Amino acid sequence: MYEAVARKLASGDLVILDGGTGTAIQARGVAMDGDVWCAMANLTHYEDVCAAHEDYVLAGADVITANTYASSPTLFHGLGRTNEIAAIDRNAIRAAREAVSKVAEKPVAVAGSFSLMREVVEGGDRTVLPKIDRDTAADLVERKAEGLAESGCDLIIMEMMRDADLSVLATEAAVATGLPVWVGISVEKGDDGRLIGFDTPEWSLEDITSVLMATGAQACCVMHHDIALTRQALKIIQSIWAGTVGAYPESGSFKMPNWEFHEIAPQEFARQCKEWRRLGANIIGGCCGIGAEHIAALSAAFGKSPSVS
Repeated sequence: MYEAVARKLASGDLVILDGGTGTAIQARGVAMDGDVWCAMANLTHYEDVCAAHEDYVLAGADVITANTYASSPTLFHGLGRTNEIAAIDRNAIRAAREAVSKVAEKPVAVAGSFSLMREVVEGGDRTVLPKIDRDTAADLVERKAEGLAESGCDLIIMEMMRDADLSVLATEAAVATGLPVWVGISVEKGDDGRLIGFDTPEWSLEDITSVLMATGAQACCVMHHDIALTRQALKIIQSIWAGTVGAYPESGSFKMPNWEFHEIAPQEFARQCKEWRRLGANIIGGCCGIGAEHIAALSAAFGKSPSVS
């Protein structure tokens, strides 16, 4: 399925990404786990996971993202639950594939999400960052990458990358699978006004971009960020990386284990997407808090005729 995406990118056409996967599952009434957020839904609420993906396919997405963000090797390692990741990821990718086969009327690629999520402070969005030695980290990210590839995803999206340390190891492991790899960098504004990696003030967006895009990844996106920062972030990325770029911001806030929805109107979201497209974004979608109605508005704004309103 990635061939259709690759053709669009090669021709300069827009590739529409889905919205937030975990938050779409939560919005369907699935309770989020206090330790591993949305990860367990792949095992406990499989039909809801499928339905969330179906909504995005019907909304016009060219790529949907399997619910594998929260099955992070660093998070599960910290909890002593690493052996659970493979089964969670297999079910997640199976659910995405099932959704595509059920409702898609065009080629839709399935991306495996690969994050380095750590334990999150209860009631907040900041992470606990216990030290992981490099050999352990290298083994963890290699197993995650290989597990995603073996589960049958079409590409891997490195999500919420925010440093030039473990994010590099993880991205290199994904590239080593031979699958196409997109990098998603999460940013926030530092005290001096510069864009920095989310919760990692020691790393600038410039440094993160230059190091991660030297790994062999094929696209660089800014993601899970305040929508108001998109323009600035795209310009910085484009000053360093001449290849495919994209944007998929959040809407709302996280208070572990739940997302709090502060919704941007779908038509306003679509209007801003048009601006990012004018700035050269080839991949556009949404992250947490952006739902199928937003992706439908985005699709309609670019003449893609979504199946839902």
